[in-house]
Amino acid sequence: MTQHTAGGRPESPRSWSEMTSDDPADWPLGRLLSAAARRVEREWNGHLDAWELNHASFPVLLMLLGGPHNQAELATACQVTEQTMSRILSRLERTGHIRRTPHRLDRRKHQVEITDTGRQAAALAADQHAADRIAARGLTDDQVAQLRQLLAAVARPAD
Repeated sequence: MTQHTAGGRPESPRSWSEMTSDDPADWPLGRLLSAAARRVEREWNGHLDAWELNHASFPVLLMLLGGPHNQAELATACQVTEQTMSRILSRLERTGHIRRTPHRLDRRKHQVEITDTGRQAAALAADQHAADRIAARGLTDDQVAQLRQLLAAVARPAD
């Protein structure tokens, strides 16, 4: 079990065995957050796979529900490079969720818009209850509320 200082902070691990423990309660906070995020992402991808989506493509579909965007706008909003967005869009296009058409004013750009198939997939995959079940597996309602507050604090950008 991790020891805590008088101020409530965990002490540094005292041994290599503590750092490599199989018990997540013994892990450093960064490792714990990373492992939890990976577990949730794997399970969320499993949920989204029913519609040939994943954690990277789903937010793009949700953005496109609001209207067409170009690749650069989507990349900026999703905080990825244009090259990464290009791969995401190629996959969404192959699965019939989006279509790319030449931009009306600038032929070097393409407008990306959601198809009816994409709209239906987004609506079905967006089940908030499924997302919450995956992320909060095993927690009480009070623990979920506390986790939400803590994660929001961690996710906020530094001042």
